Amino acid sequence: MDNNTITQLSRLFRARFPYIYITTWEEERAINLIKSIANSEKLIKIKRDVYIWTQTNGFILNGQKVDGTNSPDKAIDFIKDCNKNAVFVMCDFHVYFGVKGRQVDYNVVRHLRDIIGELKTSKFRKNVIFLASELLIPESMQKEVTIMDMPLPTLEEIKAKLDKMISQNNQIDTSELDDEGKERLCKAALGLTLQEAENAFALAMVNDGKIDGKDLQIILSEKMQVIKKTGILEFINTDIKISDVGGLENLKNWLNKRNNSWSESAKKYCLPAPKGVLITGVPGCGKSLTAKAMSAAWQLPLLKLDFGKIFSGIVGSSEENMRKAIKTAEAVAPSILWVDEIEKSLSGINSNGDSGTSSRIFGTFLTWMQEKTAPVFVIATANNISGLPAELLRKGRFDEIFFVDLPTQRERKEIFKLHLTKRLKDKEVSSKLELNDDLYEKLANLTEGFVGAEIEQAVISALYEAFFNKRPLEFSDLEHTIENIVPLSVTQKEQILSLRQWANIRAVAATKKDDMAQYSSSSDNEQDVNTSRGGRALDV
Repeated sequence: MDNNTITQLSRLFRARFPYIYITTWEEERAINLIKSIANSEKLIKIKRDVYIWTQTNGFILNGQKVDGTNSPDKAIDFIKDCNKNAVFVMCDFHVYFGVKGRQVDYNVVRHLRDIIGELKTSKFRKNVIFLASELLIPESMQKEVTIMDMPLPTLEEIKAKLDKMISQNNQIDTSELDDEGKERLCKAALGLTLQEAENAFALAMVNDGKIDGKDLQIILSEKMQVIKKTGILEFINTDIKISDVGGLENLKNWLNKRNNSWSESAKKYCLPAPKGVLITGVPGCGKSLTAKAMSAAWQLPLLKLDFGKIFSGIVGSSEENMRKAIKTAEAVAPSILWVDEIEKSLSGINSNGDSGTSSRIFGTFLTWMQEKTAPVFVIATANNISGLPAELLRKGRFDEIFFVDLPTQRERKEIFKLHLTKRLKDKEVSSKLELNDDLYEKLANLTEGFVGAEIEQAVISALYEAFFNKRPLEFSDLEHTIENIVPLSVTQKEQILSLRQWANIRAVAATKKDDMAQYSSSSDNEQDVNTSRGGRALDV
């Protein structure tokens, strides 16, 4: 357990705070913590008995029920009249404070307020702890209740749980579980409750009778359950590799250098976890694909934040949804939080039509991005940078802003190679095409100004043509489909030029400097959309 939590709770006991409210899903773990503090003279000077109250059993002390204490009023009377130094843990007592579908029980609230003086001045040390999964305090008691968050298990606690499970199940094969593999498994389980981590480890053990570093996916699947239960964030399950992204070497190098920056080995270099990256540029050039590939490359869960799910018709619930989304992302950290087409999500922040809800949500998100300490990497993609507020773009929100331009000659060759080798697996279909550098060179020359998505569609359309005619794919099929595509570089020429002008001073080019050089050297017209490049030509 985090030492700060132990210290804080023990001081509240010693200072005789009457009511302490702890929010947690881990009731058993919280009770064990309270008992360990209450039994320590070192921490609180005077030991206390720990009574556990539930509506079904009333108070229980050391396994023995206290008769007649099931009702909330009888329980409060017992607390007042108890002639012992004691801590009273009230499980799910918040149902009397007005949970959804139930009115506040004002008699119970008044009764609690009536005994505050007794709790503070009695010769016996007494503290009351409300233990619940959600925070709910009556307005009339807000000044008397101290709130504490129960942190999720630390890495040491999860390691201890795994070690205990291994010792209890000595028939499980652990020969391939080295210290590094154990750390990766336990790190992946950070953000889960101890029960959830135990379930994940147990599933890994029964899956094949052993546990090793390869069981990482099972841990991530358990995290997926946590995400699904929120209903706000979407877990993106992807098998796209970073090698499936054609070109964009500058961006990929930047991301690769920051892989494992949240590990123990990175702490030796005093490295902070990277905050995030904003990828803007021409639509269809691989921004979203890069976000998906990152998840596989970094072996971290990819969470997609949809601002449409944040907004709700109930006053105040939108703000709560944003806080819940942030809390969930941090709970399953280290993780990647993906906001796709962020400019559309933030389009309403300057309007007054929603009484400022959009602005408040945006402010909450910005503050979190600036101050977050949990290893949650934010990757945001945008097509229309004019729709992005200035405060989002300033340093401190993102580590870097990358501009993704139209693919260069070399990048188009890579993209063709990726899609053709991916789809031409049957020798009968590929018998009339020799997949080599000459072919990719010809195709790249035919598709100057094409984005990656257009190249993919050209390949797919050509395959449909061959399929319809029941014959192998021919070069003429590819040539014909390419001729029939009007690329974005033509239909959105003005918008692309505007994007490049913005990126020249504000963003780093996602393409390597060497790849960009071929354009600057061959271009006679600085404003030609197919030759003029955007973004600062750096190698990062």
